[in-house]
Amino acid sequence: MSATEIINELPKLSEAERRTVRQKLLELDARNDDVRLCNQSALEGAMMLDRMEEEDARSRKG
Repeated sequence: MSATEIINELPKLSEAERRTVRQKLLELDARNDDVRLCNQSALEGAMMLDRMEEEDARSRKG
């Protein structure tokens, strides 16, 4: 089913059904935000680890 087909069917839904659809859309958006935040945190952690390893390597040479 395409997005256009879904959108065209929305007016046929009851208010309760539309509320359920809205809730599901909000859940999907929240999940995407959670994944984005997890990816960002993992990247920041990896970058910090890289800096620490570089500093450790420099201190061992000097």
